[in-house]
Amino acid sequence: MRNFHFNLWDKEYMQIALNYAKKAFDNGDVPVGAIVVKDDKIIGNGFNIKEKTKDPTQHAEIVAMREAANVIGDWRLNDCTLYSTLEPCIMCAGAILHFRINRVVFGVAEPKFGGVITKANLFDINTLNHKVDYAYGIYEEEIKSIMRLFFKIRRSMNNK
Repeated sequence: MRNFHFNLWDKEYMQIALNYAKKAFDNGDVPVGAIVVKDDKIIGNGFNIKEKTKDPTQHAEIVAMREAANVIGDWRLNDCTLYSTLEPCIMCAGAILHFRINRVVFGVAEPKFGGVITKANLFDINTLNHKVDYAYGIYEEEIKSIMRLFFKIRRSMNNK
């Protein structure tokens, strides 16, 4: 269910997610940041920590949703919006469905593992018992820029 409409808060919240992506960058991980918002309040945040933890499930979205679930005391994140700088991968899109997130806003497509619009369209499967509304393309150029810089630095380090 692609929603082409952004609400008044989407830019502000995505800027916060972008700040978390910069933390991942500073820690040597792929610069992805995410936050979970309920009733105009941030209840979860995260950034990629899979390199630091050596755990491939530690994506920004998973970290943010786990924190949000702990904050509200329930695994069901009904009436929540997840903001992520990058299209959720197939694993994260599945987790979003299980956490019952209602809406996802992301900045750029993920061409290798995207689970929403590129490799799989998990939110558009009509036979699932949960539906997720989504929108993307906010802060696209800024997010692409930080991603390009990260991988440019990583490639130069690998060539030494």
